[in-house]
Amino acid sequence: MPLLHLSFYSAFTLSSLGLAFHRAHFISALLCLESMMLSMYIALSTWPVENQTPSLALTPIFMLAFSACEAGTGLAMLVASTRTHGSDNLQNLNLLQC
Repeated sequence: MPLLHLSFYSAFTLSSLGLAFHRAHFISALLCLESMMLSMYIALSTWPVENQTPSLALTPIFMLAFSACEAGTGLAMLVASTRTHGSDNLQNLNLLQC
C-alpha cells in the first residue's frame, strides 16, 4: 500500500475513532467530522492524478461545498445548544426534553 493511501486511511480512521470515543464536547465532535471530510476531500482530489484518468474535478468541489454546509449547520447547532443549555457538553443534551 502506498504511503499516500495509508495516510488517508489512517487520518479517516483516527477521526472516526475520535468521534466514537471522545464525545465529551460538541465542538470536538464537529472537529472530528471536519477532519473526516478533509481526508476524504484530499483523497478524492488526488485519486484521478494517481490513476491517470480524466479529471473528475466536480466531485471534490461538491463534497467541499457539502462539508462547508455541514460545518455551518454544526456551528449553528453549537451556538443554539450553548445558549439554551449553557455549555457544549454532550451529556447535558437530552433528546427526550426537546
